[in-house]
Amino acid sequence: MEYPSLGTPPAGSIRFNTDSSKMEIYNGEAWWNIDTTSPQEQTGGGRGLYGGGQNPSYTDTVEYITISTTGDSQDFGNLSSNRTEQNSGWASRTRGILAGGYQHPTGRMNIIDYFTIASTGNATDFGDMTVGRGRAASASSNTRGCSAGGYVAPTISNVIDYVTISSTGDSKDFGDLSTAMQQPALGLVGDGIRGVIMCLGETPSKVNTMDYIQIATTGNASDFGDSTVTTTNAMQGSNAVRGILMGGYDSSSQDTIEYITIASLGNAIDFGNLTAADSYGAGVSSSTRVVSMGGQSPYSMDYVEIMTTGNAIDFGDLSTLRGEGGSCSNSHGGTSVGT
Repeated sequence: MEYPSLGTPPAGSIRFNTDSSKMEIYNGEAWWNIDTTSPQEQTGGGRGLYGGGQNPSYTDTVEYITISTTGDSQDFGNLSSNRTEQNSGWASRTRGILAGGYQHPTGRMNIIDYFTIASTGNATDFGDMTVGRGRAASASSNTRGCSAGGYVAPTISNVIDYVTISSTGDSKDFGDLSTAMQQPALGLVGDGIRGVIMCLGETPSKVNTMDYIQIATTGNASDFGDSTVTTTNAMQGSNAVRGILMGGYDSSSQDTIEYITIASLGNAIDFGNLTAADSYGAGVSSSTRVVSMGGQSPYSMDYVEIMTTGNAIDFGDLSTLRGEGGSCSNSHGGTSVGT
């Protein structure tokens, strides 16, 4: 049915749709279904996966956490091969995907692996990226995953490509970033509509710009705003409203946390601090919580409650201590992040 026009509601407004019998939230651009089930009721139990990385040798290990429950990670299975710079991660409710990376002496890889998140087990081949690369950013809706930028030896890339998560096959061209970028801090998506690439990376000089894309369409990225820092290799996550950036590297590991409102163009705002400076990790998230996984010493996992501000709290430890892995999470409609 058509609702009477009452003007444009503010982002965060909630209504009940009598046609679908679902609660909906307005993200600033469109009404989005709210999943009112608990993480345990959702397929996969609100899981976050972390795969690959190095310390100091490359690994194919994949571990998982239940985001709503603090504690150490548990073994999930293995990637199709050992690799680091495992940067692109996407997910739907049921499927998690990790793509790209680096392996010596092979170089930058175009491999795309996928998992059934609710179970445990080894990766299955999905297809290939348009070009082999590592240190890319990623963002996804429940149906489409996008990878942006990265390092394609010997050059830095501005390429954005995408996959349809429920299928298998090679990625396709999406568009370009506003500038070529490696080690971008993250890809964020909170509403299945907009992906924000916080391009706190190297061009090769460090920048603090942020780009965004409309995930359902194809085309080039547009300017979103600026970060308060110029870090690379940060950890990240989001819900339907906010995106969170945690830590990163700028001459040394940092402990800063900042946030953006995904539906509103503008600069990032200070959120708080990590329990300890960290970088070269990845993030997973639910509708309420972001957890950083992996990274530099001390290899602990931190979490924050997304809709608050303040300092991070200890979550637990990875069972295999390492950094430069990739991540994905399924617990809020396919929001997927990869550092």
